[in-house]
Amino acid sequence: MQKQTLPLVFINLDKDSERRTRIEGQLAHLGLPGERLPAVWWKHLPPAEQSLLYSAERNHSQYYQPLVDGEKGCYASHIGAWQQLLASDAPALVVLEDDVRLRPQFADVVNAIAALQEPWDMVKLLGRDREKTRSQRPLTGNTLLVDYARVPSMTAGYVISRAGAARLLERRQPFGRPIDVDLRFWWECGDLRILGVSPAAIELDDTSLVSSIWDERDTLTPAQRWRKFCMKMALTLGNAWHRRRLPRL
Repeated sequence: MQKQTLPLVFINLDKDSERRTRIEGQLAHLGLPGERLPAVWWKHLPPAEQSLLYSAERNHSQYYQPLVDGEKGCYASHIGAWQQLLASDAPALVVLEDDVRLRPQFADVVNAIAALQEPWDMVKLLGRDREKTRSQRPLTGNTLLVDYARVPSMTAGYVISRAGAARLLERRQPFGRPIDVDLRFWWECGDLRILGVSPAAIELDDTSLVSSIWDERDTLTPAQRWRKFCMKMALTLGNAWHRRRLPRL
């Protein structure tokens, strides 16, 4: 296995020591460097900082219901990772959530992403099974680089470039949607180039079944169900319209 060439952070809440031990053990087993990025506990942020990160007005115009504190803290944690990348001299950063398992090809995939010559802003390391793609090409001996027909919602692991981090920090502060939904509206960030890999380089572990940041949702009201339908239509139509002018792999 090749040595990983990009820095890596994993997002982890202070209270989730077991998850930290798991992912640090995986990294050590594979001989990979990794740095813990403390996850944001939203209620601990001063109100002034909360208002810089999250906009209730933008939420109302973009999403079908207010975000819960877990969703806000999750997004703020990823923003912290992007800021850390831009504060460094690294060309890109591997960002993981702490409930993943690394597959044997993980380091080789990351190194191949780092060596890409074509423009890219983010490469997801995990997508949904049988994700529809526009095009694909070999990335490593047994992994494909894929151009999604529609970006999947998962944010458990990805590689982000400096250009991608800069675009997101410019266009997504303050945010109004959950991060996984916001990334699907990629054209709002100046045609953010989000690719993926197949098969996935990571997978969710058993702890992902019990979230440490999400609160239980109440049943949607009729008005919220209508707003959700309208948001999905906007995603479908916007993606189809803007995707036509992007080059394929």
